[in-house]
Amino acid sequence: MKKLTLLLLAFVSFQLSAQDFPSMDASPLDMAYYPSASAHDFLFAKTVDEKAAAMTQVKIMYSRPQAKGRDVFGGLVKFGEEWRIGANETTEITFLKSVKIGNTVLFPGTYSMYIIPEKDSWTLKFHPTVNGWGTYNFDYSKELASLTSKVSKTSENVEALSIVMYKAASGAVHIKIGWADSFAEFPVTLL
Repeated sequence: MKKLTLLLLAFVSFQLSAQDFPSMDASPLDMAYYPSASAHDFLFAKTVDEKAAAMTQVKIMYSRPQAKGRDVFGGLVKFGEEWRIGANETTEITFLKSVKIGNTVLFPGTYSMYIIPEKDSWTLKFHPTVNGWGTYNFDYSKELASLTSKVSKTSENVEALSIVMYKAASGAVHIKIGWADSFAEFPVTLL
């Protein structure tokens, strides 16, 4: 009986170690938070006030493709066409409180985001369809809100697509999206 148990354990441990794990995706999934360190800070907050200040209010999930020397805007990402803001899955934003985007109020929930880039401006759009792959299954007539912002040039190349959020002087939270030699910022008012 003891030999059978040892043989069974050896077989099970071989099976566990022989699992095939996929290699890392070329465009890994990442998250951006507002406040920026909220996922970490909330865990270590000790008082009710610290927890309230550290609570995540906005979260963006996106994939981070690499530029790899490619002509990104106007080349890889076509001007005038919908772009999923990254690669792979649909880029999603979660608001944990109501927000105002332009003149439109969006209630707490998860929405998809995509951009229509032009040479001098990008239009960021919010859509109700989530859990998809890119924007292939979107009915664009169901767009909920949009913002247009001018495009600026970066001081140095941004190799991997990057998104960050911060509170601007106006009090609005800015969603800053940058890749290759370009970036744009979009203000969102937390209500």
